[in-house]
Amino acid sequence: MRPSRRVLVRRDAGIYAYERALLRAGMAPVAGVDEAGRGACAGPLVAAAVILPPGRRGEIPELADSKLLTPKARERCYDEVVRRALAWSVVVVPPAECDRLGMHRVNVEALRRAVFRLDQRPAYVLTDGFPVDGVGVPTLAVWKGDRVAACIAAASVIAKVTRDRLMIELHERYPAYDFATHKGYCTPDHQAALERHGVSPVHRLRWVNVMRAAAAAGVPPGSAGVWEMSDNGPGAVGPEDAPGVTPSTGTRDEDLVNVTAGIPRRGGERA
Repeated sequence: MRPSRRVLVRRDAGIYAYERALLRAGMAPVAGVDEAGRGACAGPLVAAAVILPPGRRGEIPELADSKLLTPKARERCYDEVVRRALAWSVVVVPPAECDRLGMHRVNVEALRRAVFRLDQRPAYVLTDGFPVDGVGVPTLAVWKGDRVAACIAAASVIAKVTRDRLMIELHERYPAYDFATHKGYCTPDHQAALERHGVSPVHRLRWVNVMRAAAAAGVPPGSAGVWEMSDNGPGAVGPEDAPGVTPSTGTRDEDLVNVTAGIPRRGGERA
C-alpha cells in the first residue's frame, strides 16, 4: 500500500492553492464538483464537474463563487471555463426525481454522476461543503469550497449558468410564476404566485409551501415535467402530453439524470 501523503494548503494562498498543492503531491488532475438549485422549490437540480488545466491556462479571469458574480460575469466565466477546461460535465435532475428520491440523496448522486461523466478520470475530487463518496478516487470536502478552490468555483459557475438558462426557458412556458427572476427559489413574489395560480408541473412537491399551495387549490398538482438534452442545449418540455414528448413510465436510480459532457478536443462542445 502506498503511504498517504500529507498536503498542506495555506488559508491565504489563493483560489488555485488546492490544485497546485495536489499537483505537487502527484495527485492530479483534480476535479471540482458543485450544484445549483438544491434550495429551490421549483425547477431542476443541476450538478457540474470541472477539471481545469495546470498553469496559466487554468487561471480563469473573474473566477469566484458563482453566487458572488453578476449574471454577465458568470456568463463570461462560463465561456472561459468551457473553452479552457480539460474536461467538464453537467447533470440535470428533473423536479419529479428530486421529489421521488429526496434532495440529499439526489444531490449526492448527481455530483457523483458528474464526476463519472468527465472524459478524463481525475486523480482527486474536491467537493463543496459535504463529502461525496463512491467516485473511485480520494475526495476532500472543502468548507466554502466554491470560494477557496478554483475547480469547485468553476463547477459552481457551470451549474449555475446552466440552471439559470433552464429557468428562463421555464419562465417562457410558465410566465405566471416569473421563474426568470427568482429562478425557482422561495421568495415572497414566488410564494404569492403559488398561492394565486397553484402548483405548476415543475414545482417540487416535497416542499411545505408547495404542498400547502396544492392543498389550498383542492386539486392534485399537475403531472411532472420531462427534461431533455438536445443538440441545441439543455431544455425543458412541459407535461407529458406536450408535443413530441414520449410519456415517462418511471425511472430507475441509474436513469435519473440527463447529461452534457465537455469534449476538450472540440473546445467543450456538448457530447
